[in-house]
Amino acid sequence: MSGKPGLLLVNLGSPDAPTTKAVRKYLFQFLHDKRVIDTSRWIWCPILHGIILRTRPARSARAYATVWDKDGGEAPLIRIARAQTAGIAARLGPGVHVETAMRYGNPSIGAGLDALKAKGCTKIAVLPMYPQFAGATTASTYDGVAKALMKRMDVPELRFLRDYHEDPRYIKALGDSLTAHLATLDWTPDLVMTSYHGLPQSYVDKGDPYQGECIQTTNLLRSHLGMTEDTLKATFQSRFGPKAWLQPYTDKTLEALPSQGIKKVAVMMPGFSVDCLETLEEIKIEACESFIEHGGEEFTAVPCLNDDEAHLDFLSALAKERLLDGWL
Repeated sequence: MSGKPGLLLVNLGSPDAPTTKAVRKYLFQFLHDKRVIDTSRWIWCPILHGIILRTRPARSARAYATVWDKDGGEAPLIRIARAQTAGIAARLGPGVHVETAMRYGNPSIGAGLDALKAKGCTKIAVLPMYPQFAGATTASTYDGVAKALMKRMDVPELRFLRDYHEDPRYIKALGDSLTAHLATLDWTPDLVMTSYHGLPQSYVDKGDPYQGECIQTTNLLRSHLGMTEDTLKATFQSRFGPKAWLQPYTDKTLEALPSQGIKKVAVMMPGFSVDCLETLEEIKIEACESFIEHGGEEFTAVPCLNDDEAHLDFLSALAKERLLDGWL
């Protein structure tokens, strides 16, 4: 098996359990990443340890409990990521070993690299599962791989994928997913919103390209579906802390829509390759409840592409073309 290529699929991660202790451990790792929080450590660490890690874990644990896979005992993101890994491995065939890893939590990037090394992989391609590049996600994945390899004497040949936010096959998969989901409804939305995970505005001001890539994805999707800016709108969710984040905010937009006569809304999350807490709880549950409370009548959250056959076909082809070319 010496010299075989390996493919490592990396997503953000999840706590090991929907408990305060597990969430605190996860948030400790996540919120210590300077790519995620770039505030001075002298300022940030007292806030993190003195306030956030004392109050937020219990609240987040309750939120995780609402979406946790009770039978499988793991987070939806982990379960679906494993299914994606199996589906892509089947498509790539025995010539490529495929593993899944999480930037924070388990299975770790180090564990994924170890598994590929044990299978004889000396050439490893890393596919961050983020369509749009951001320093807090894709670049942090680069950091995580480098850190995992830092003390190793034998380092594999590496390739990384930066983004796929404007790939026509990704846009088509999004469009087909939206069309199929809307076909299951007995009502037609007045507006479709694309909700992306937010980012502090200051990060974009410093040069992070994330906002532009999100807008480009929505523009391409709008063109692909023949929609207009009045019927397909981009917003940003999950803001955290007092800083200004990318706008328009998903929650504030939804709260205002009913007063504008827009009372039937569909929300899709093109920046998430897998359903997770931010899509299943923040959008499907919380955003829906808030929209209805403010006068909305109909709300639906479009599932992420997850382990949909077309999504796995696309990701496998993407890996072959941009990561594994010349290795197979």
